[in-house]
Amino acid sequence: MASTLTDEQKIATFRKMADAWEKKDWRTCADLLTEDGAIHSMMKDEPTRGREAFYQRMLMLTSPDKQVKLHIDRIGVVAGAVVCERRDEVIVDGVSNSVPVVGILEFDGPLISLWREYYDRNQLLAAQGKTAPKS
Repeated sequence: MASTLTDEQKIATFRKMADAWEKKDWRTCADLLTEDGAIHSMMKDEPTRGREAFYQRMLMLTSPDKQVKLHIDRIGVVAGAVVCERRDEVIVDGVSNSVPVVGILEFDGPLISLWREYYDRNQLLAAQGKTAPKS
């Protein structure tokens, strides 16, 4: 099924996702995905597939000492996909760090079917107070 959303509606859906993400409202985030939707963080080899798999993953990764704020620098629609350049402010134990991110979201009907996130893995890990494993 192709998306019936206008470009403005697609952008509004992403903004709703970003707002829910900041609130750690993982149910709302999951419900904005198609049932078989995928989120592919380029830090991982494989995407997280399925609405409920995403929901469970986010519950597992949530910690009370960590917050993420999504600061959108540019957002638009290119060839039907939302392209968003942003800075994710990662706050761990009150310490704030910023990570540049580009997200690309595809839609099926009114929902997100594929969300790809591009960022520097080491920079994200450092923002979280972690270090990358040595290879």
